[in-house]
Amino acid sequence: MQTTCHHLRQHLSPLFLLPSSLYLPPLHRSPSPNPFLSVSVQITMAERDEQKGPSASKILAVIALLPLGGTLLFLSGLTFVGSMVGLAVATPLFLLFSPVLVPAAIGIGLAVTGFLSSGALGVTALSSLSWFLNYLRQLAAGMPDYFQRVTDKLGRETKEMGQELQSQAHEGWGKPTKRIQIGL
Repeated sequence: MQTTCHHLRQHLSPLFLLPSSLYLPPLHRSPSPNPFLSVSVQITMAERDEQKGPSASKILAVIALLPLGGTLLFLSGLTFVGSMVGLAVATPLFLLFSPVLVPAAIGIGLAVTGFLSSGALGVTALSSLSWFLNYLRQLAAGMPDYFQRVTDKLGRETKEMGQELQSQAHEGWGKPTKRIQIGL
């Protein structure tokens, strides 16, 4: 682990411009299985001194962004000051007109709440009616089959009851032995 840290420090130090006291001599060992650790970057002291200052792209970025950042900071401060001045001017007006403004705000709030709740209840009613109509359509589509089954069962039960009454009439009048139950 110690050799890996030395190896990393040696290869990454040019990127972070570490002081020369942290530069370590290269270690002689077998190639590392990690391809990122096996890359060899040698930098001389003269090259390091050349890279000591900021790059041209960094200088251009600062030159371009400094006025833009300053302008935006100025505008945000101006907006804050304008908000504070507006609040200072409006506060006495709010205090003077509060007997009118507070009930008006409450009334407007109640009106908005009423409109929103009526809209929500209307949407709920429409969706309920739509569901009920779809339910009736599905029920009506299945009705002929249901009526056919009921009439078939009623016909069978009536026929059986007629046969039972006929047999009891021949034997003598007594209690019927079977009750009719119509239902599925």
